[in-house]
Amino acid sequence: MDRYRTIAQEAEDSFEEKHSKFIGCVCPVKTEEEAQAFIAARKKQYWNATHNVWAYVLDGGRVRRFSDDGEPQGTAGIPTLDVLIKNNVTDCVVVVTRYFGGILLGAGGLVRAYSHGAALALAAGGIIERRLCDDLSVTCDYGQYGRVGPLIAANGGVLTDTEFTDTVTLRFYLPVGEDAALQAALTEASAGALQLQKGGQRYQDFPI
Repeated sequence: MDRYRTIAQEAEDSFEEKHSKFIGCVCPVKTEEEAQAFIAARKKQYWNATHNVWAYVLDGGRVRRFSDDGEPQGTAGIPTLDVLIKNNVTDCVVVVTRYFGGILLGAGGLVRAYSHGAALALAAGGIIERRLCDDLSVTCDYGQYGRVGPLIAANGGVLTDTEFTDTVTLRFYLPVGEDAALQAALTEASAGALQLQKGGQRYQDFPI
């Protein structure tokens, strides 16, 4: 796929609801093995917690798993998973840990609490868009150099390297399929002399 939304980094946040403490943690993962290893690590870290509810989404949403971990069915794991689905994120796992505070929250209260814990975790981890990009380059003379760099930036390119020899070669990446406008701008600026050269491809992270 050319683009997908995921989490930038492992992070956590917490809140209290009627004396129960909820700790939401999110982690980017690529496989079910990585997701389960993270869940196991959280359960070990919070071994004395009342519940460690979890959910994860992988493979562009095709793999979805969750667990209520002892909470009433439908009040914990599914609401946690729903937060991931509604935010359209994949390749990440969320664990919401609960320390029971002695006051029952009821089914609706549990749904709201676990949803909030998952949402806090996503906000702490930071949602990003990971986009497939072309590695591109353009070679120009020194007289054109001052115009080429700004054109690359203005058309969404991100400069990664500049090589100065008898000419100047600028290397950068640009989301797949978005090079036509830049090529048109370079053609106009150089009377057709400047041509983009394509290399490989890579995924790059863009803020939402």
